[in-house]
Amino acid sequence: MHRITAAGLVGLSSMLAAPAGAQTALATTVAPSNVVSLNASASMEVPKDQLTVVFSTNREGPDAAQVQSQLKQALDAALAEARKAAKPGGQVEVQTGNFAVYPRYNNRGTPGGWTGSAELIVEGKDMPAIAQLVGRIQTLTVARSSFGLSREAREAVDAEVTAQAIARFKLKAEQVARQFGFGGWALREVQVQGTDLSVHPQPMMRMQASAAPAADAPLPVEAGKTAVTATVSGSVQLSPR
Repeated sequence: MHRITAAGLVGLSSMLAAPAGAQTALATTVAPSNVVSLNASASMEVPKDQLTVVFSTNREGPDAAQVQSQLKQALDAALAEARKAAKPGGQVEVQTGNFAVYPRYNNRGTPGGWTGSAELIVEGKDMPAIAQLVGRIQTLTVARSSFGLSREAREAVDAEVTAQAIARFKLKAEQVARQFGFGGWALREVQVQGTDLSVHPQPMMRMQASAAPAADAPLPVEAGKTAVTATVSGSVQLSPR
């Protein structure tokens, strides 16, 4: 003999009282039919218009305060020269980078003095001015440099590239619907993504202290181009004729 508790009666009565459609939805979930996943992309090459140069120097010595003072003097001299070339509006921007002094250990793991490093970062859209500045900074050397795309240049083409990607997605949806014998389609879900060019700048060159440009010699620059890309992905519901 089966026994039905009070809780069981409440649960059973709730199910019986629910509408038939709700009971069906609870019992099973029907997967949508005639759904197709698609993606389309568009790309446009544009000239890189921003140059970033990172200057650095290293100092070593038996005393931490002495190493720090030497780094500060080298950075102050470079910063004073860089400020002369600074221009507003993203043309030439100057900022200090990492500045650190830490103990140096010998092969036996015991302290053997101090070492430190300092950085100066110059970036902007006035590449000739930055290239000339490289030759005038004598207390720091070029550690690395890279070309990139400014936010203004990216925004100028981003809308156009996105519109092209959306148009290609819609065209592909129409073609798939027609090829499968359907009369049309309806958008279910969609994602639009672009390429963030500012996260991973490509290195242009690396220079050691011995390979630094001669005094007053500008840095050779050739920016080249980069691609701005937009990708549209999602799914569509095919509809009958």
